[in-house]
Amino acid sequence: MMMRLVWILVSIVMVVPIERTASAQQSGSVPRLALIIGNSNYPDTEASLKEPLKDAVKDARALADELKREGVGFQVTFVEDLSRDGMKREFDRFYGKLTPGSVALVFFGGYAIQAARQSYIIPVDGQIWRETDVPRDGISLESILREMNSRGAKVKIAIIDASRRNPYERRIRRFSTGLAPVDAPTGSLVMYSSAPSTVVSDTGSEQRLFLTELVKQLRVAQLPAEEVFNRTRMFVSTATQGQQVPWVANSLVSDFSFDLRGKSGAVAALPTSPPGPASTAPAVTPATPAPAATPEAPRPGAVILPKMDPVVPNSKPEPNPGPSSPTVAAPATVRIAREDIAAIDDLSRKLRANPNDVVSLYRRGQLYAKNDDFPHALTDFDAAIKLNPRDAEALNNRCWVRAMVGDLDAALQDCNEALQLRPDFVDSLDSRGFVRLRIGQLQRAVADYDAALQLSPRKASSLYGRGIAKLRAGDTGGHADIADAKAIDSRIAEEFARYGVR
Repeated sequence: MMMRLVWILVSIVMVVPIERTASAQQSGSVPRLALIIGNSNYPDTEASLKEPLKDAVKDARALADELKREGVGFQVTFVEDLSRDGMKREFDRFYGKLTPGSVALVFFGGYAIQAARQSYIIPVDGQIWRETDVPRDGISLESILREMNSRGAKVKIAIIDASRRNPYERRIRRFSTGLAPVDAPTGSLVMYSSAPSTVVSDTGSEQRLFLTELVKQLRVAQLPAEEVFNRTRMFVSTATQGQQVPWVANSLVSDFSFDLRGKSGAVAALPTSPPGPASTAPAVTPATPAPAATPEAPRPGAVILPKMDPVVPNSKPEPNPGPSSPTVAAPATVRIAREDIAAIDDLSRKLRANPNDVVSLYRRGQLYAKNDDFPHALTDFDAAIKLNPRDAEALNNRCWVRAMVGDLDAALQDCNEALQLRPDFVDSLDSRGFVRLRIGQLQRAVADYDAALQLSPRKASSLYGRGIAKLRAGDTGGHADIADAKAIDSRIAEEFARYGVR
């Protein structure tokens, strides 16, 4: 069963905000705002992984200085070594400054982790012990781009210098190397320091090559922004003999240049490439990524999205008719959150252009499910599974949505198929336990919850579900499970009640 994403209150390690306005911003130009974050002081990482980050703050500061110089005209906020609370606070301030038509740029240097087919930037106080901790402590790049878009930014730029080894990989049974392709809204330009699912060498010189080259290309007069990124990609690729190939996703719909100066000067010719095989630089990657080739790579599953920031139910759940057949009424009306409407519209545009875009189908289905629009969610998950029948995450999502509308036999079949594909898929074990609880298969529900808790001992939904199943089976030990679940998540009983289980 899916759980909420909760803001965790953590201590602030170090926050050094320095906000500067460019002295010579072109009169009458649209606002250009940049948030530059450099994180290097990660106490909870191995000593061997601290060295590659020693220059992260220095590189971030160099980019900040370049963006605020005369002729570029960004209003720059530079911050370093941010905690989770500090990152949330700085992003909220940044979003609050955006106005319709503005240019918004975010740079992050530090550690970022791919989890559930999304990339999350990690604060210095991140406590990552399992994959489900990543969306709790990190901030997803896609959520940053969506929020900039919802605030009216016409041009949205994200530069992520974080294609490094996962510093928590020894703790996480399953982990994905590097970053994930981003599903960015129209009008976005995104660049990673290395291609998706790859990492940069841990040596300091190669870690700094990307930022050094990017700053160099920003100084070339009159280059379009996409050309700045493309040149950076080409030179880094050539200099490293193809070992590091920065990745660019471009969905800009209007011309944009970092250079605010007049257009009297011609675009500079491409400088001579450093020695090495130029053929290693690939073509620009489109903004909408192709579906992953393997179903084993996790994407945002039912364990996260539909219960993030729970929607206030539009109708009260039906009373629980008995231990063997609890039911849940679908909401009479659907109120989609404002920030999700723009994302759904953007995904719908992509699907009109390419109906077989399985990533967009999946993401839109998640957003519908999050907002309790179960019929539309089912339609999208049906289409995604038809395109990729071995997608365990999509099957798990459909299992949960079918359970919400009372189609319990079909829900159980979906969870069974997901677990055949991934026997240790903790989210699907949790989902199947919930389905079996609602069907009245109490001992089997307890067995599924036991298996989920073996993999994730602090999973509040599994503890609470197991407690309910035990009590219905006459085992008073369920009280202890329920108490433990409430200690982890004080709202877990309210959440289960919302879905008809008390």
